[in-house]
This record gives sequence, C-alpha cells and structure tokens, in this order.
Amino acid sequence: MKKKRFTGILTLSLIIFCIFSNGAFAIDTPKVAEGQVVYVPAYSHIYIGNKELPYSLTVTLSIRNVNRKHSINITVVDYYETQGNLVRQYLDKPVTLKPLESLRYVIPEKNKEGGSGANFIVEWQAGTLVNTPVVEAIMVGTRSQQGVSFTSRGRVLSKEY
Repeated sequence: MKKKRFTGILTLSLIIFCIFSNGAFAIDTPKVAEGQVVYVPAYSHIYIGNKELPYSLTVTLSIRNVNRKHSINITVVDYYETQGNLVRQYLDKPVTLKPLESLRYVIPEKNKEGGSGANFIVEWQAGTLVNTPVVEAIMVGTRSQQGVSFTSRGRVLSKEY
C-alpha cells in the first residue's frame, strides 16, 4: 500500500513538474526570419519587503547574433520607462553584428529613469533568412551581502520573412 501511494505521488509530482517547466528540457528548434521587432522587459528596480522598498538594479541589454555565417543589422535600440515614454534612443544609424558577435547596452544601477516596468524595443534586419538573435536583459543588484540577478528574454512583436 505504501509503495503504491509513493508511486502515485511521484507520478503526480512528475506531471506537475512537466506542466510548469515550460519545456525547459525540450529541444529548441531554430527560428529563422529576415528581421524582427523585439520587446524586452527590463527592471531598473524591483520592490522588496512589506514596505515595498525599491531595490536598484543594473540592467544590461544583450543582443547576440547566433549565426555562424551571416551578419545582421541592428536598426533600433530604444529604452522606455514604466509609463511607456521613450527615455533614450541608442542608435543614430544601424549597427552591423558580424557572425557570432554580441552587443550590449548598460543602464547603471544609479539610473532610476526606467522603473520597475522599463523595457527595450530592438529591431533588426538581415536581408535573408537567418537564425533569430538572442535578445535579453540581465538585471543585477547587490546590497550589503545580498545579491539579486535574473534575466528576461525578448518577445517578438512582429517579423519579416
């Protein structure tokens, strides 16, 4: 009886894990496009404790060209604050990322403009079908002996084929 009950609990736990793991163990199929508009959530601060105290974070936007043979052109990198107002446009002209090259933009911890609902809009083009770049924000903060770090992946708003 105890063995049967343990097996049932183990099976149920495995099913729940699979449902909530969001396919973490699935093989990722390459996605291709000629260009995309990507929304990237970012947090220049988060709130901690019962008093919801702001905890400031450094934000790094990372854009990685994962193609081994093709360059891509980054045409827009814009930073918006919580209310959706444009804070900064990072590009005056397109930037070419060579194969396997990466690009980063850093919002310092002391910069409070973005807020807890900050975000980036990144647009890129290639002129031919290529593997889509990895676009993500990395947030890091330290206070006393406590550290916080997490990432946020970009979400495609529109794409060109």
